[in-house]
Amino acid sequence: MYFESFSAFLQMGTHGVYVWSAYGISALLIVGNLWLAYRGEQKVREELRRLARREQSGQ
Repeated sequence: MYFESFSAFLQMGTHGVYVWSAYGISALLIVGNLWLAYRGEQKVREELRRLARREQSGQ
């Protein structure tokens, strides 16, 4: 798509608010999903460490 200026690109005609808010919401959802996955992985790893320590101390 061709725009006359950077301002026109940001405005996207009259649809800029909708386009950029959709990009922003999508980016937030992706970052949030990555963060939740990372946090969940850390919890699983910690639980596995606890279980391994419990097994070692019981034997």
